[in-house]
Amino acid sequence: MDKEIKEKYKDVLEVYDQNFDSLELFYKTVRSFFEARSLKGIVHSIRHRLKDIDHLLEKVERKNREDEQKPEAEQLGSINGNNLFSRITDIAGVRVLHLHQEQFETIHKEIMKKVEEGDFCLFEDPKAYTWDPDSNKFFHSLGIETQQKDSFYTSIHYVLKPNERSLITCEVQVRTLLEEVWGEIDHTMNYPLPVEDEQCKENIRVLARLVSAGSHLADSIMRRYGKP
Repeated sequence: MDKEIKEKYKDVLEVYDQNFDSLELFYKTVRSFFEARSLKGIVHSIRHRLKDIDHLLEKVERKNREDEQKPEAEQLGSINGNNLFSRITDIAGVRVLHLHQEQFETIHKEIMKKVEEGDFCLFEDPKAYTWDPDSNKFFHSLGIETQQKDSFYTSIHYVLKPNERSLITCEVQVRTLLEEVWGEIDHTMNYPLPVEDEQCKENIRVLARLVSAGSHLADSIMRRYGKP
């Protein structure tokens, strides 16, 4: 990482270091929850990571440059040590993968049960990114707000905190295995900079439609098979 960037965000580095132990502990707690017996047979696998300092500073710099171009730039302000954890909520990330969409209801209820019992706190309301009308209806039935991205990105996001007073957060993404394949391809193409090729953009949307059809078919198969 460029020394100039490290000097520029010296306050970010200090806040990160001061809170790292608490962040790591909470991150491990969230991971352990999804490995618990209550979700055995529902959660297929878990992916997780803590951003290292180089990737964190790269993201802070990139987001500050992007925000400078927005009409609300003055209201947003720049990311710094004072607002790091409220502006970058995915320093700790856990991705929960399951086999078919109907299993998500159990995962969602278990997360919200933990929130109601006070073991987790929501930094913001859960959000489902979907373009599919049937999925949209399904998420609304669970009381989850939905949004659509141009790329047809599909995933459910939670941002959890250990308690109301804490600064630290952990982002949880929940998606099916088929959606994970799509997400990996999209990430390769569009992160950290989005692809400009219009054919690639259209192809990734076509793939999203195929994945959605596959997810609904998987639900139908598993209902027929009689497995949750």
